[in-house]
Amino acid sequence: MIKPPESINILQNRATLLAGKTVAEIASMQGKSIPENLVQAKGWMGEVLESALGASAGNKAQPDFVNLGIELKTLPINRQGKPLESTYVTTLPLTIRRTITWRESEVYAKLKHVLWIPIISERNMPVCERVIANPFLWQLPTEDEAILATDWQEIIDMVALGQITQLSGRFGVYLHVRPKAAHSRCLTDAFDNEGNLVQTLPRGFYLRAQFTQKILHQVFQ
Repeated sequence: MIKPPESINILQNRATLLAGKTVAEIASMQGKSIPENLVQAKGWMGEVLESALGASAGNKAQPDFVNLGIELKTLPINRQGKPLESTYVTTLPLTIRRTITWRESEVYAKLKHVLWIPIISERNMPVCERVIANPFLWQLPTEDEAILATDWQEIIDMVALGQITQLSGRFGVYLHVRPKAAHSRCLTDAFDNEGNLVQTLPRGFYLRAQFTQKILHQVFQ
């Protein structure tokens, strides 16, 4: 088991060493078997990379590298460097009973400092052949934070007002909400607009692909 990195430089060096390696090579280093596809194993890629880099948070609601305050995010891209999908951030709390601020939120904690790991992952490419591109560290810029905070507040306000049935992926400039469940029978509690507990699909916060494309453009252009 790899120990958590003691400094940002150590983490960055470890991540740099992964660049150019296939998923098969990294999985072999960790002694892990590779799923045929990631549809039913969505978190597998992140778990393998967390293990390879010494992440310590597990499934806790805090950044993956707890002592450094850095979150790891994988970013599937095509060969032209374009993100293939939106990026999961964290779960959306559906039974909010107290007022929280943006800076207190899990979304902010997960996005304020990120180790992005782009992975060349053409849709027809076998999982084992996918390749790690150049990982990079990124800190949330003030102008982007303002937009994300506005998106987050709009979504949280709708949940607090019991407007869960009206909440859809169309809300939010950079940050939006999508269902986060293995199937339609996975339900969780939420409040309706009269304060009654109802059952609904779990949901998660996601970054739109246009936002991660913007990040890639700023870093590599």
